Amino acid sequence: MSRLMSRLSRRVTVALALSAAASVVVGPALAADADLIARGKYIATASDCVACHSAPGGEPMAGGLAIPTPIGSIVSTNITPSKQNGIGNYTLEQFDAAVRKGVRADGKRLYPAMPYTSYALLSDDDVAALYAYFMNGVTPVETRPAETSLPFPFNIRLSMAAWNLLFLDGGPFKPDPAQSAEWNRGAYLVRGPAHCGTCHTPRNLFMAESTSQAMAGGDVGFWHAPNVTSDPNSGVGGWSVQELVAYMRDGHAIGKSQAAGPMAEAVDNSLHLLTGDDLQAIAVYLKTIPPVHDPSDTKPVFAWGSPSDDLASIRGVALPQDRDGMTGPQLYDAYCATCHQAEGQGSFEGGLPSLMHNTALGRANTNNLVMVMLEGVHRQPDVLMPGFEKQLSDVQVATLGSYLVQHFGNPAGTITAAQVAELRAGPAKSMLATIAQAALAVGALALIGLIVLWLRWWRKRGTATQA
Repeated sequence: MSRLMSRLSRRVTVALALSAAASVVVGPALAADADLIARGKYIATASDCVACHSAPGGEPMAGGLAIPTPIGSIVSTNITPSKQNGIGNYTLEQFDAAVRKGVRADGKRLYPAMPYTSYALLSDDDVAALYAYFMNGVTPVETRPAETSLPFPFNIRLSMAAWNLLFLDGGPFKPDPAQSAEWNRGAYLVRGPAHCGTCHTPRNLFMAESTSQAMAGGDVGFWHAPNVTSDPNSGVGGWSVQELVAYMRDGHAIGKSQAAGPMAEAVDNSLHLLTGDDLQAIAVYLKTIPPVHDPSDTKPVFAWGSPSDDLASIRGVALPQDRDGMTGPQLYDAYCATCHQAEGQGSFEGGLPSLMHNTALGRANTNNLVMVMLEGVHRQPDVLMPGFEKQLSDVQVATLGSYLVQHFGNPAGTITAAQVAELRAGPAKSMLATIAQAALAVGALALIGLIVLWLRWWRKRGTATQA
């Protein structure tokens, strides 16, 4: 308790000092040249702003996307320069406070679904460039998304001030003089604008990134963002820099993995638009992140699998009347073999990936495999694999998935019909989400209680000092 109180005291003191020093206000009519706007657009692309601030079928940056979280859906805001519905009236100072401190122009706190904890590392110059781009390079859209409405106690936005005291570290990014310029550029991009840890780092009870498990894998809805530390088995230690660059640029690396779900969106909206030098810098940095090992990974997750063909065993065998009784080979023959071939080898040119030596089947966590079978693989503007959510029942997906991991992947992976049903239902209807929400509510109330105790202690201390 004393350590927590001490940390809160230090952060409040620093916050008050910074607040007193912040007196310069720059109006929205910031003069911006084409180069500054272009730089801001590049930083916005690296930050993938469009992914969260654009609803399906809506205008870019106009908000309205409901982002599922364990505490409920958080609706993204309009960040176009509309003066009525967006951020057109923001000063540079107000824009900076929203981006790097999580405070809106009206003084209300943002929820950390907006990754301001990462954007806090942005340089002053990059924030100014972002401001120039959003004010001058984005088309204003006159729509106002619905306000985020969360259950008590999460609807108390002021509680985010306490959260920030504990989990928002001040920036901007400070280069490591012991490392190369390339490494520092990669560290800046990964930790800052690209906010990779937002998805790839597990969260603690208060939904803050667990710094002791940085980049060790996290959950994005029901998708799993895998371990990307330098561990050779669980992470990307066995990937070359060139393979990592190819994956970020193209969305796949032959013999390793292919992007799907939220990662496919990140590739399409952001990563493949970055310069080759920046992708190289990111890859160089990722290869140095301290390894975090999962004991279940007894060899590299991309190294599992060998050719296997059980289709001969089902020739001439009638399909069961109850389709839930279909075997793994029967389901594979019906839904997979046409593209992935009888032995799981994929197409010869690599356009249709091999199921062997594929991280989608090499992890003990099989959620991504199930999600791919249900939703497919979509890359703008193409559908690389159709989803089978409507064609296959929960039992069939579990049977097929179990066949895939046993023959082409990590046999430690298991898939059950109950797991498929949970993933198919979505985060909003998930029992796990309900349990997580209850646990977070208890944690939030405990945090608020600690803050109240701290304020009382601070007040008594001040009274004693005056006496």
